[in-house]
Amino acid sequence: MGTKEYLYDLFVHDLAGPLSVAATTARGLLSRMEAYGPLTEQQKQCLERIERNTKKAQVILKEILDVGRSEEHLFQANEFFVQALVKDALLNVMEILDASVAERLENLQDPEAAWNILREQGVFVRITGKYSVSPFFHDRRKVQLILENLMSNALKYRKTKLDVSISGETDLVILVSDDGCGIPKNEQEIMYKRFMQLKHEELRQAQGFGLGLFCVKALVESMGGEIAVMSGEDCGTTFTVRISPLHAR
Repeated sequence: MGTKEYLYDLFVHDLAGPLSVAATTARGLLSRMEAYGPLTEQQKQCLERIERNTKKAQVILKEILDVGRSEEHLFQANEFFVQALVKDALLNVMEILDASVAERLENLQDPEAAWNILREQGVFVRITGKYSVSPFFHDRRKVQLILENLMSNALKYRKTKLDVSISGETDLVILVSDDGCGIPKNEQEIMYKRFMQLKHEELRQAQGFGLGLFCVKALVESMGGEIAVMSGEDCGTTFTVRISPLHAR
């Protein structure tokens, strides 16, 4: 193991432990009131806020690790089915944005039942082509992180709808679209920069830490892939990512 990889692992280990304890403690207090005593509504809201933000911090920590390892071309290649990956990615995103939907999705074994629940939330998933039935070969975690970032952004910016389309016969092609306010042409050049905040009023209101698209672009490019955006003011946004299977490069 190289020095950089060792430092990444140490960094994640030293922060992951305390974050996990905080998240587990908050969840325990919320779910085991018979053991710890009843909560006032204000106490419950505070614990829910702690739990939500701890989960966000855990996501950011994983992103930092994955981007760092990608820059060093450290991949854990394996075969995986795209349908299961999409469900896991949506579950992680919903867990942060809407825990009640995540709870409904978590124990479902039938993908079609999961897609039906998501349709009720304005989330539409379509998987076609070779990888609807055959596994894709690359670093599963990194592909999932790309998808999670794009879907999280789309859910924050959309008005009513999010479309996720996965296709491809050789390359894996991911399209994530929303019907939100769109990104003005003059801001599309800066949206991938680290910590960059866009100027559009509606986009500013939905901003997070400014790491999402920077991480996505870094991951995609380190994997030898391509990312493109089609958007305009009041026209919604569509991100397209294309990744070749690792053994085909």
